[in-house]
Amino acid sequence: MIARKASFPAVAAFLTIAAFSLPAWALEPFTADYQANYMGMQADGIMALANQASNRWTYSLQISNRLASLSQSTTFEEHDGQLRPLSGSDQSNVLIKRKNVTASYDWNSRQATWSGDIKPERRGPITLQPGDMDGLLMNLAIVRDLAAGKPLSYRMVDDGRARPMTYQIMGQETINVEGHNYNATRVMRDSGNKQLIAWIVADMPVPVRILQREDGKDTIDLTIKRIR
Repeated sequence: MIARKASFPAVAAFLTIAAFSLPAWALEPFTADYQANYMGMQADGIMALANQASNRWTYSLQISNRLASLSQSTTFEEHDGQLRPLSGSDQSNVLIKRKNVTASYDWNSRQATWSGDIKPERRGPITLQPGDMDGLLMNLAIVRDLAAGKPLSYRMVDDGRARPMTYQIMGQETINVEGHNYNATRVMRDSGNKQLIAWIVADMPVPVRILQREDGKDTIDLTIKRIR
């Protein structure tokens, strides 16, 4: 998230990731603590993957400081080697402005719908296609697909819209995690006035850093502190 909505595009957007076909990329629960910068202020971030049933998982992201709290979560399943979103929630509380949106992905009827604080024309339904993901799941997909040497191209069905999303590999950088230096691959998604940059380290299940920019300004910056 990193890009779901204007207030906090899923890093989703934050911020955004079909199959863990290689044994090394089997889904496993984790919790990642991030140092975050949001609205020009330091914040705490947590990204987690939890197993809810044999083939059902919940992937979540939370960011908070004294001015804002942001929370996204997606319940999904593995199906035919793809990560299929089943439901999602997107909440934000920024100063006096609050927003709460829920998503439903019905793969039997192949329709996605949204409810809550969202414009009527963005409530759907949107026809689902195989491989569709929401913005949050793309964080997992880019890590997996980069390791497998697959194209980083997706269709994001989120916030009442379906949009193609492609990440370009920008090069290699050294990044420090828990006092250790790692070689990271930097990838970027450019959507006109919005960019999402992610740093990916081999054997890490999520990006170690996610930077979102809008109109040339940094809006969200997440850097991993530890993973457990």
